[in-house]
Amino acid sequence: MYLQALTTAVPPARHTQKECWQMLSASPAHPRLSRRSSLLLQSILKGDSGISSRHFAATPLEHVFTASADTLNEIFRREAPLLASRALASALAQSGLRADQLDALIVCTCTGYLCPGVSSYVSEQLGLRPNAYLQDLVGLGCGAAIPTLRSAHGVLSANHGATVACIAVEICSAAFYLDDDQGVLISSCLFGDGAAASIWRVTPPKLGPHAATPLSVGSFDTHHDPAARDEIRFEQRDGKLRNRLTSAVPALAASAVALLLASETAARGGPATILAHPGGRDVLDALEAALPGHRLASSRRILRDYGNMSSPSVLFALADALSEGKSDSTADYWLVAFGAGFSAHSCRLSHS
Repeated sequence: MYLQALTTAVPPARHTQKECWQMLSASPAHPRLSRRSSLLLQSILKGDSGISSRHFAATPLEHVFTASADTLNEIFRREAPLLASRALASALAQSGLRADQLDALIVCTCTGYLCPGVSSYVSEQLGLRPNAYLQDLVGLGCGAAIPTLRSAHGVLSANHGATVACIAVEICSAAFYLDDDQGVLISSCLFGDGAAASIWRVTPPKLGPHAATPLSVGSFDTHHDPAARDEIRFEQRDGKLRNRLTSAVPALAASAVALLLASETAARGGPATILAHPGGRDVLDALEAALPGHRLASSRRILRDYGNMSSPSVLFALADALSEGKSDSTADYWLVAFGAGFSAHSCRLSHS
């Protein structure tokens, strides 16, 4: 299937890491932390975490950590569809399509739960046809964008004339939690909010004489390690989502990515460019150590400017790489994302 458009969106509220420390330290939740926890937060947010700034939909940020479960759920219900709709509206404009020309919409998220899902709200807000196929993927964590593309591939395989939109949207600030657990503390220093939308067809888009050659996707692959599930996943405390995150994650990510890359290289040869989910500075360091000859420049730029946005992040990295003007018809990209499960997912995009 061929990419018709790819766009991203973030909430307007942007804060540097130092500003995040100032707001967090002013939060009514801060005095409940141990001195050790406070020092850890301060050292990350005022130190070199690889992150310069993040965007948040839940504002003011200092009150998020004491908000009720009902309040956080309402923030997600309001903000996730709005951000998703902004991203898709931009993608529709980029492709020259109208919302009523979409035959299917697939949305992934893990930072909140709606029934009906986010796709229903986006369909209403943008004006999709009443018979458009809507699908919501939940519970796949930071790696969800690639399985979402794989679902779109399945829809298009069964309906060659269809136009399918995919959205990865996360309101991580609606899932912030604060206690003395080190993983929970680190999560509050890493995650931000964002959305990425893409539109796909079986046929390549119509391009002008100076445009890059069409980009197609395929070669999907997945690796699951359920024994490592508790190393990174959401659990619930007092009705709120609480992110479990351990120091084993960088090594787990590097091992899973190396396995997927070995399989991809054996099948199709090594990719020119690897675009990885920017889970954090230590994760990217571990990935580069496991991927000799590859530097994750786009992933590091996304981490720097937005933090870890969970599922949309790898598509932000793709958008960054494409914005670099790499229109060479021989260039190709291998996307890899990972997270809860423990799971990792990959696909290959190439100009053809």
